[in-house]
Amino acid sequence: WTVGHSSRSKDYVLSLLKEHGIEVVVDVRRWPTSKLDHFKRENLERWLREAGIEYVWLGDLLGGYRRGGYEAYMTTEDFKRGLERLIEIASRRRTCLLCLEPDPKGCHRRFIARALRERGFRVVHILKKGEVRVEEPA
Repeated sequence: WTVGHSSRSKDYVLSLLKEHGIEVVVDVRRWPTSKLDHFKRENLERWLREAGIEYVWLGDLLGGYRRGGYEAYMTTEDFKRGLERLIEIASRRRTCLLCLEPDPKGCHRRFIARALRERGFRVVHILKKGEVRVEEPA
């Protein structure tokens, strides 16, 4: 699964995660901060934990804004290591990537999703309550 927090409330994002039975949130923001206090890493990590959801930051390996573009970055060992770590986490528990943009079409999550589909994974983008976009394996 993937989700973008956008300017949504903490409660709304939590309801989206709960709706899909998410157990682990993997934050793929390169810089895990926000203008909204509840999405700053330290606060996000705390309220997710209080809700029984594990928090993992992989923005160092899977975060966006890469010199030369994200697609070029995907060929690096760091990206491959981050993708393997993500797959390891997702193989054990229901996992959701989190970034800022609500629509993955405008976010680097689309590239991570493509890499996962190429490896045989189905990716579900949570758009809003009751609405998802599913990408089947390649």
